[in-house]
Amino acid sequence: MNIHARWIYGQHPTDAMIQSYIDRQEMYLFMDGQNVAGMTAITMYQGEDYHEIPWSQNLKDDEVASLHILTVTPEYQGKGMSKRMMAEIISLAMKKGKKAIRLDALASNIPAQHMYEKLGFVYRGKRNLYAENTGWTDFLYYELPISKEI
Repeated sequence: MNIHARWIYGQHPTDAMIQSYIDRQEMYLFMDGQNVAGMTAITMYQGEDYHEIPWSQNLKDDEVASLHILTVTPEYQGKGMSKRMMAEIISLAMKKGKKAIRLDALASNIPAQHMYEKLGFVYRGKRNLYAENTGWTDFLYYELPISKEI
């Protein structure tokens, strides 16, 4: 179990959640030859649960890419894989013409927060929410405005 993300198999992410991302073609695997190095789920829209955050830009839901899951397999952790994955995510959002990438991170996930900030994401707010795997906890919201230029 990841101590920073506090993921618990079967609670978050659930198999049904992962399958729904796969079915909608929103799940991406990052490969190193034949080995899975990491995976991410990113949607090319934001949900209503993001509407309460004071974002830097007032964008329509379909103008935003939302990062939902970012995980690196244990043997690739600490080797810069998350940063390489984020570069691909940013490139994909740019190619799709999105104006921002938005995400939330557990307040306890300090390594992720540092990485997002190093990549230019800006903290935009906090919400205390209930999730099966965490109970009531603080989620921090980040945004990266992006240009249409590739």
